[in-house]
Amino acid sequence: MALAGGAMAAGPVLNGIDVLSRDGFAALDGMRVGLITNASGHDRGRAPTIDLLHEAENVELAALFGPEHGLRADLDQEIIPDGRDEATGLVIHSLYGERRSPSAEQLEGLDALVFDVQDAGCRFYTYLSTLVLAMEAAASEGVRVVVLDRVNPIGGRVEGPVLSEPRSFVGIHEVPLRHGMTLGELATMIRAERVPDCDLVVIRCEGDPLQWFDGTGQPWTPPSPNLRTPTQALLYPGVAILEFCRVSVGRGTDTPFEIIGAPWIDCDVALAERLDAEGVAGVTFTPVRFTPASSVFAGELCRGVRFAVTDREAFRALDLGLALARVLHAENAEALRLGESLRLLGDKPTLDAIRAGRPNREIRAMWQPALEEFEARRRPHLLYRR
Repeated sequence: MALAGGAMAAGPVLNGIDVLSRDGFAALDGMRVGLITNASGHDRGRAPTIDLLHEAENVELAALFGPEHGLRADLDQEIIPDGRDEATGLVIHSLYGERRSPSAEQLEGLDALVFDVQDAGCRFYTYLSTLVLAMEAAASEGVRVVVLDRVNPIGGRVEGPVLSEPRSFVGIHEVPLRHGMTLGELATMIRAERVPDCDLVVIRCEGDPLQWFDGTGQPWTPPSPNLRTPTQALLYPGVAILEFCRVSVGRGTDTPFEIIGAPWIDCDVALAERLDAEGVAGVTFTPVRFTPASSVFAGELCRGVRFAVTDREAFRALDLGLALARVLHAENAEALRLGESLRLLGDKPTLDAIRAGRPNREIRAMWQPALEEFEARRRPHLLYRR
């Protein structure tokens, strides 16, 4: 595996595309490439990576691939069809339609498959899965994979259970729910643990890509329709574990993942009081009523709470998620259907502990042996200082 880019310091950050462009696209010199990207794939000046590669004199951009939510990162649907990019005239091969990985035919004639998508720092956010499947497909066809690394918008903190359930598109590899790594680091780990034949190049960030996003100097572009702000990305690993349950996490409102509620919740004020009593650090709860325009409980009045992160250093997203799951399960277990959270939690003992009402400190202690093993596994593949 080769690495490019390098120096790290606090303050402004250059993402992989910034480094690649500054260096004259040398890592792709003379290559015919395919690009997996979406609207979040752009440089610090918001020039799209598609345009930068298309206009580079020493690179031939030959194919485009779109992950979940499509090339513009604005679709929220189960199947996304192929399309065509008007600016370049290239076909957009959907990786969230009939296929989840590039086919041999789509990779034919390519020297490299470039990946430039903003991740959310959470195991079940599917861009990691798209990267892993692309690495496997490229390795089988002898195509190099070039990852343009990007900031982890929620930093380097590690939380939650390591995946112990069978692998799926929302749990592609045995990492914690909040993994604290960049996609470039994860790619090096995935290569070592499951795709040793992958010819991988990571164009590293310059600066510290594991600081809080607002310190990086990078512009925020929503990587998917419902992660509109870095604050929502911070809340996402905790709140979103309940997405498959019968509760609204704010999809269909202006503040997804900043609120939660359901018609079956009896009293929003009482719910806020019960959550306050959980003692989750760094977050406050305000009673709220809302009516989602789409998604779960569309058009129905929901009673619930709004979250405000008051201290992001103290805040732990999974502490919030566990408290929400425990309190809502106690409120109405039949209505919530907590068992549906297992696909995203990825760990049956954690689900069982929530159902049993065990406190956060006991559940965190359950995770520790697997987290220590994960820390040892990932150590050789870290590209940036911790």
